[in-house]
Order: sequence, then structure tokens, then C-alpha cells
Amino acid sequence: LSFEGIGDSEFESQKEFCPFFLKYLSEEFYIKKLGLSKIFEAKIDKDLITFRALSNAITDIIIELDKKVVLLIDEVDKSSNNQLFLHFLGMLRDKYLKANEGRDTSFHSVILSGLHDVKTLKLKLRTDEKATYNSPWNIASDYTVDMTFDTDEIETMLIQYKKETNTEMNTKVLAKELRFYTSGYPYFVSKLCKIIDEDISPEIWVKKHIIEAIKILLKTKNNTNFDSVIKNLENNKELYNLTKKVIFGGKEIPYDSSARIMNLGEMHGIFISTKNGKLSIHNKIYDEKITNYIVATNASLNDSFDTIQSTYIKSNGKLDIKKILLKFQEAIKEKYSKTDLLKSKEFLEENLRMQFFMFIKPIINGTGFSFKEVQTSEEKRLDVVVIFKDEKFIIELKMWYGEKYHKEGIAQIKDYMARESAKEGYMIIMSKNKNKDFTNTEEDGLFTIWL
Repeated sequence: LSFEGIGDSEFESQKEFCPFFLKYLSEEFYIKKLGLSKIFEAKIDKDLITFRALSNAITDIIIELDKKVVLLIDEVDKSSNNQLFLHFLGMLRDKYLKANEGRDTSFHSVILSGLHDVKTLKLKLRTDEKATYNSPWNIASDYTVDMTFDTDEIETMLIQYKKETNTEMNTKVLAKELRFYTSGYPYFVSKLCKIIDEDISPEIWVKKHIIEAIKILLKTKNNTNFDSVIKNLENNKELYNLTKKVIFGGKEIPYDSSARIMNLGEMHGIFISTKNGKLSIHNKIYDEKITNYIVATNASLNDSFDTIQSTYIKSNGKLDIKKILLKFQEAIKEKYSKTDLLKSKEFLEENLRMQFFMFIKPIINGTGFSFKEVQTSEEKRLDVVVIFKDEKFIIELKMWYGEKYHKEGIAQIKDYMARESAKEGYMIIMSKNKNKDFTNTEEDGLFTIWL
């Protein structure tokens, strides 16, 4: 069923709603010519004026059908502010629980679909001018279905496509790469494949086509998925600040599903919990999109940076990452040479990351992208990975907290370099020492600049 276009009169009272509901079902079965319309029509009589009567009618119908029946209501948020509709959902919930206990017969499942996440509807419901947080569709059990695609499920889709189109590809490699960038987010998995198929159209699918598809996706205007995420951040300052802290902050944040704002971010698809229980942006595409948004909204802070892309491109078309880092070092020194900001306690790792992203985003946008890396297998965190054309640059950003932590940071980035077979790695270290020098060092493939 769909409640779009249904008027207000059907929701004025139980007397109006109960016969309307069964009549609506009857009409749907009649239109689809399934031969079941009369079963529903027969239960509509003068006594069908209460939810108790409707409940009994549903029981009789399910018994007569002798099948598992799934009720799917689309556009459910059209009626979400109506208290009578909530009582109707409450009746279905009660029947479901009793059916699980063997004390009633009801729909096998009830699926509610709408423009907004159905779970968020409870935030706008009102009873006597007070928010109703006791969701009527909560059936007192955990929802354990993982809606994301794992690598095997992604590969199944690719294998099917390969067979139908005779396109050459290594499905295992591509499935793993798609999972890496999307975290299995169904929309992005399908959208990237669609872009590769329709916009890139290669004869042989390889990993670089996924990167190209991500670039195209990020530049797409009027993307309702992205628009929804940005709108949710703009409409909730607390959610915006937490998201900004996750992206730019120097410390990992423990995930707590009972924390209201974390739960809200997860509900909107922005957050996810890593395997070691830390709060993270759900996928690398959202990480890039949200980072670009935050950087753009703080563009006024970036006026003094020279970020013309051509300045940092080598003659062979590759990114000159060392030149970028040295220019960033120079820009920071010039920008803050007359202030005590870098010496103050207020300048934390979040500020360092924010400044670096503001500097590098205009340089790589359109050709590359960046994200904060988390190795889920071992939970060893790297700050920034920059992808530019076919190259990957590993960059660690740190505040100076002493020699011990510095050595740990070096060991961490070198371990990552070894696992990624990267010959070079990069570090940016911010020191608040009054006598500090803006120097740089290079040793064992690790290029480090000091701020």
C-alpha cells in the first residue's frame, strides 16, 4: 500500500479508518487480479468500527489465506503525525508480539517505508504537545540485519554483470576495492558500478575505474543522497560539531549507541562503529564529501594559502607532495608568526588537520581525493591518505608530545608503509616549543616537516 494521496477523512476516527483499510487492500488485490479481493471485502460490515474488530478481521483473513502475508506501507511518513495512525501501528505491534507467542495470527512482517528513515519519525510525533519517544513499531527486539553488502555479496553482483555483458574483470579484486571505499553502503556500491558502466565504459574493469567513478560521483550536482547528509548536518549543530571532531580530531572517540547524538548520526548513515568500538564516518565517500563541505564553509580561513593546483604538479603530471608539504610549512609559519595561537592550549590536533585539509583540498579536488584511514584488521590508525591519479600518499599528522610518542608514530607509519608496499611516507609534526625551528628531515623513505 501507499498512503500518498490519502485524505484526512480516513484518519479522523476508527469508524472511518477500519473499513477504509480493508477496502484499500481489497482494491489492490482486485487491480492485481490475484483473485483474493473478495476475502477482504467479505470482512467489511457495519461492526467494523474499532481496532479490536479490525484486529479480529485480520486474524480471520490470514487464517483463510493460509500463507505468510507481508504488509508493506509506502509513504508512511505522510500519516506519521496522526495519533489514530499510531494507534493502528500499536495494534499491529500487539498482534505481532502475540503471534510470536502463539496467541494470535497476524501479518508475517510489517514494513514501513518513507522518504525519511522511519526510525526518525518518533522525533516529530506529538501527544498533548509533548514528544512521543515510545515508538509504536518497536517490537522489543534488536534489529540484527546488516543492510550493508559484504565483499562476497558485492562480488556476486559483479559476477552476474560479467556474465550478462561479457565484460572482463577480476571480480574478487574489484569487490574488495568497492567494499574498501563504500563500507558496503548499497547505494554507493550500485552507483559506482553504474558510473563505470555508463560513463567510463571500459572494455576491462580495473581498480583505477573505481577511483575515477568516485571522482565523478563527488562532482555530481543535485545528488539527493549527499544533499540529505549535508542538510542533516546543517540542521543540527551538535551533530555537525561531533562529525567535525571525528574527521579532524586527533583522538579516537569511543562509540556509545546510547548517546543520543551518536545514535542520530548512525541513524542518518553518517556514523559507524569500528571493530574496536570507535566512532567513525561510515565510508570514505562520505568522509571526503563531508570534509569538502566543512572546508568550503570555512573557506574564509584559507585566504592566505597559495593553493593553485598547477603550482604543485610535476612535469610528468604527478603530484609533488613534498612541495605541498614544504609550502604548507611556509604558509603556517607566515600565517601565525605574529601570534601566540600555536603556543596556546586551544590549538589542538583538530586545528592542525583542519588547516592541512584547507590547504590541500583545493590542490587535489577534481583530480584526487583524501580520507582518514583506519585499518580495520588491526585498528592501526593513519591520519590522511591522499589519492591523486594512480598514486597513494600516506601522511601522518601529529602534535609533539615528546620523543616516546614520536617514535611510536614513526613505527606506526612505517608499519603501514610496509603493508602497503609504499616506498615513501610523510609526517607533519606541530610543536609548541617557543624555540622551535621550521625544519624538515628525510630518513628511510620518511619525509618529515616540523611546524
